[in-house]
Amino acid sequence: MNQKIFIKTFGCQMNEYDSNRIYDTVEKIGYQKTENYEDTNCYVLNTCHIRDKAKEKVYHEIGRVKKFFRFKQKPLVIIAGCVAQAENQEMLKREPYIDLVVGPQSYHKINEMILNYLKKKKKIDETEFDPISKFKYLSRIKNQTKKISSFLTIQEGCDKFCHFCVVPYTRGPEYSRPFNQIIDEAKFLSDNGTKEIILLGQNVNAYEYEDKKLSNLIFEIEKIPEIKRIRYTTSHPKDMTDDLIEVYKGSEKLMPLVHLPLQSGSNKILNLMNRKHTIEYYLRIFDKLKKINNNIEFSSDFIIGYPGENNIDFNKTYEIIKKIKFINSFSFIFSPRPGTVASNLNLIEKKICMERLEKIQNQLYENQINMNKSLEDKVINVLAENLTEDGKKVFGKSEYMTSVIFNGKDKDIGKIVPVKIIKSNRSTLFGELDVNLNQKVA
Repeated sequence: MNQKIFIKTFGCQMNEYDSNRIYDTVEKIGYQKTENYEDTNCYVLNTCHIRDKAKEKVYHEIGRVKKFFRFKQKPLVIIAGCVAQAENQEMLKREPYIDLVVGPQSYHKINEMILNYLKKKKKIDETEFDPISKFKYLSRIKNQTKKISSFLTIQEGCDKFCHFCVVPYTRGPEYSRPFNQIIDEAKFLSDNGTKEIILLGQNVNAYEYEDKKLSNLIFEIEKIPEIKRIRYTTSHPKDMTDDLIEVYKGSEKLMPLVHLPLQSGSNKILNLMNRKHTIEYYLRIFDKLKKINNNIEFSSDFIIGYPGENNIDFNKTYEIIKKIKFINSFSFIFSPRPGTVASNLNLIEKKICMERLEKIQNQLYENQINMNKSLEDKVINVLAENLTEDGKKVFGKSEYMTSVIFNGKDKDIGKIVPVKIIKSNRSTLFGELDVNLNQKVA
């Protein structure tokens, strides 16, 4: 069988990782990856339930696909991911154009599902929670990615049950992959050209397998010579334990950007969200890390207009953003997710929410601009990842995940090179390879 498969990924880094593993899996039954959905034999929509109006967007997308293939051979249509998990059988009932529904803990079964469907033409819903089986199966797959920076899932699910979040219901409880399986996959990635590993999980710093924690994983991955940088996302403040904080003292490859979602600057709102941490607790983590390395910067997530948020609560969020100077952060207006505790709460007027969001985003943008501006005329370490589209320059990332474009060569890709920053905007740094290697790196 020689077929083409197209995967559209809606959502987070976990989904991107999952999509890549689906590609690895279906290759075994003759499916080749295509970047053009118009000539595909199998269309997969890998979904995320955290997105606003996630379910509606799925049906809208399928409507678009249906319209395009109206006078062509219909592809096999598969809905994967968290929306699939949440809606399961309902999706097959509502939209007959959908053939298969597979949850995030079941996509290791996708080959069997496809082959059974092609043989029997029977629609299938596979949304059982079975992460142990999934990771046992996937551990046999050698990831063929050639990306310089690669995601590596070490943990799935969450036990925190924040009132706004669907993750415990779509990804299930916290489950940590076996330690040695992760290390083996990290080595596979490095063998295929990966220089930077981003450890993934819905609550990645909750990782715990037997006597091993995230801190142990970081130090073990650091031993792989070809891996030059290590990152992890997304974390929860309650799991930012002292052993993990101490890693920043001894690790040479762990990057100095900590993505640690705060959500709100008000203890009242944090309590209403069931976040299980306070502002004071968060600030203690901040202070500990800054004492270890003052160059460590923080990024975060902020939910604006959560039910019950008044002007005082909002101003507390605004002030803590100014205080900590968060960079590379995300902010969005609260929108209810079906099945969560917060799904039926009284919403704040949209106009008020929009005004608050604008103020928050302006401050976050200012933080980012100031951070990038501070790097002008300085030399920074950049991991070169690829040529720009015109092939004339090189694209890479700073230690703080900021995009950098500079006058490098193809031979620089995969290397950490010193780049003198000439100018910047909010999202990107522009520079030149530093020929004076004795110049101080910022």
